[in-house]
Amino acid sequence: MTDNIFARAHSLQRPADGQRLPVLLQDNPSRDYVFPVSVEEAAAALERLPAQHREGITHIWLRGRTRHQAGPDASLAEFICGSGVRVVVLYAWPADGVLTLGRRQPPRGEIAHFIRFGGVLRQTRGSWTISFEMAGLRRFYLEHLLCHEVGHHVDWFTRFWSKANAKKVEAAADQYAYAWGPLVSGKILEPERSF
Repeated sequence: MTDNIFARAHSLQRPADGQRLPVLLQDNPSRDYVFPVSVEEAAAALERLPAQHREGITHIWLRGRTRHQAGPDASLAEFICGSGVRVVVLYAWPADGVLTLGRRQPPRGEIAHFIRFGGVLRQTRGSWTISFEMAGLRRFYLEHLLCHEVGHHVDWFTRFWSKANAKKVEAAADQYAYAWGPLVSGKILEPERSF
């Protein structure tokens, strides 16, 4: 609350006509969290995606978090759409490089996106964790988290979102990240398939 993050999340203004987009926002994370990429790197990665896919995204926000916003169910990223804004939010990562997933071993399908970028699953003191080397974490943020949220942006206008089709919506965003993510890191010249 001291950083007024709650108020900022609900007060992003529609960009003015002619304003350069996306608007770039980067919080100062608490000492317990870091951003593995800068907001400029995220914007550069976004620029590598097809223009029609990124058209309309108004903000990229590297958003800090506190210990109270952490835990196994905490979001790593999100797409916010409404009131004339379409925001891709990437949350800070624990500074020690280790994300706690909980006491139960996560199913392979839930952690496949971590493993794909070099995440290492471990059980430590009764909790399951995932950790990364910095290079893998940077790729995870740009190729998976950023692209997953852009996938939600693309999907937003082609499907009715509801709790009933939440799994389909997440699957579509994951497919988008899988198909287009390598493009943002320059790993391929063209995606394997279009979205």
